[in-house]
Amino acid sequence: MGTDKRERQKANRQLKLEELARDARKAKTKKRGLQIGVGVPALIVAVFLLVRLFGSDTSSTPTSATTTTVATDVGLPSTTIGTPPATDASGAYPCPAADGTAPRVVAFKAAAPSCIAVGKTYTALIETNKGSYTVALDAVNSPLNVNQFVYLARYHFYDGTPCHRAIKDFMVQCGDPTGTGSGGAGISVPVEAPKSGKYALGTVAMAKASGATTNDSQFFVITGDAGVALPAEYSLLGQVTDGFDTSVRGLEAAADPAASNGVPTKEPISITKVTITEQ
Repeated sequence: MGTDKRERQKANRQLKLEELARDARKAKTKKRGLQIGVGVPALIVAVFLLVRLFGSDTSSTPTSATTTTVATDVGLPSTTIGTPPATDASGAYPCPAADGTAPRVVAFKAAAPSCIAVGKTYTALIETNKGSYTVALDAVNSPLNVNQFVYLARYHFYDGTPCHRAIKDFMVQCGDPTGTGSGGAGISVPVEAPKSGKYALGTVAMAKASGATTNDSQFFVITGDAGVALPAEYSLLGQVTDGFDTSVRGLEAAADPAASNGVPTKEPISITKVTITEQ
């Protein structure tokens, strides 16, 4: 009897994560994170080997339930979503409303349609529990990745989610609603290597997902020399134009030197809301 009770308690604890997507799980495992390449100076390589950022994610498709609860084990308030919009024949949701009125969606069945316009510029205001920062999105270097980020942000995918990893003088990584480093939206987009071939302080790039050739929803902000020295293998999402020295540094300050690969942070850090502006 005691064993049965413990099993029921365990199942209840898993319910929040399971509600993110309860359809059949994909067989293959995704690898996500910052993978360290060759050609980096020896000292930087030594640092990278200590902080290789990997995770696994078994993605699922969304359910038809009208509400979904996001994991709250990182101190974030419980968040529910309304009824998702109808999908097309491929299972893709339509482009969300640009005015922010789309319902929240936290799991997806199919790749994002084309939702950004050629000739338009896009800016993301990322509000966090350490303040806000602004990112000028780079649709020239990474049109597919910017399109997916805008798509997810306008469906409020990032709202109320944790930033699960921080490494001083390297980066802060966010975009996983489970807070484990192994979650995502369940859709992939090809890696688009930056044409400039380099990064800078405040660069925002996508963390690699399956097979190191695709991205999902996780992204990172470069905060130090170790990040600047990364090989040009990570899609350039954009550049922080405001709030780097305040808000981004505040997120980085949560890095725990004793943590393995920057996980967990020494205190909860999170995204409160992402707002996309189109001009």
